[in-house]
Amino acid sequence: MFSFTVFAQGFPLLLHAALATVGISLTGLVIGFFVAIGVCAARLSVHRVARLAGGAYVFFFRGVPMLVQLLLVYYLLPFVGINVPPLAAAISAVSLCSASYIAEILRGGFLSIAPGQIEAARMLGLSPFDMLRRIQVPQAFRLTLPSLVNEMVLLIKASSLISVVGVAELTRTAQNIAASTYRPLEAYLAAGLIYFLICGTLALVAHAAEYRIQHA
Repeated sequence: MFSFTVFAQGFPLLLHAALATVGISLTGLVIGFFVAIGVCAARLSVHRVARLAGGAYVFFFRGVPMLVQLLLVYYLLPFVGINVPPLAAAISAVSLCSASYIAEILRGGFLSIAPGQIEAARMLGLSPFDMLRRIQVPQAFRLTLPSLVNEMVLLIKASSLISVVGVAELTRTAQNIAASTYRPLEAYLAAGLIYFLICGTLALVAHAAEYRIQHA
């Protein structure tokens, strides 16, 4: 029979582990965003070599499963003499992977800006940096905000893969509870409920942001 005792006792531990899941995902999103800016700039560059390099980055990290990327980073860094804790390796892999998707989201935002606005800014004598700061970046961020929130939802769910390198996030904690209590149903059901609450909240935020943008 279903044990509500195991379910209730494991819930506080899973909630604490959920903080690690959200923290890792948010850190990966922030670092990935800054990496994505560089990748996006390369993809939109007038220089062919930069475009090829940016395209190769996106092609690789979007074409290789995140689980494989996690294992590559986890085992490759010590192989080349860089010893990092599992948490740092996990955040690195999440950041590099998310950057490839965010770069394409940002690229779509920049390409959505009407060329006439850029021409008008040039006629007004704005420098490329001023055009980027005052026109392109604000509009691109506004256009891509819902997609960026959706990317955060995907990162939350994909973070369950981090358990393979021993990081005590939500899925790993559920595995430990299941192994110690021999009640996997209760442990994974509680973890699934917490994932649902986190992702559902973020999905509502994305929907609200999209509604405000459309009716602004």
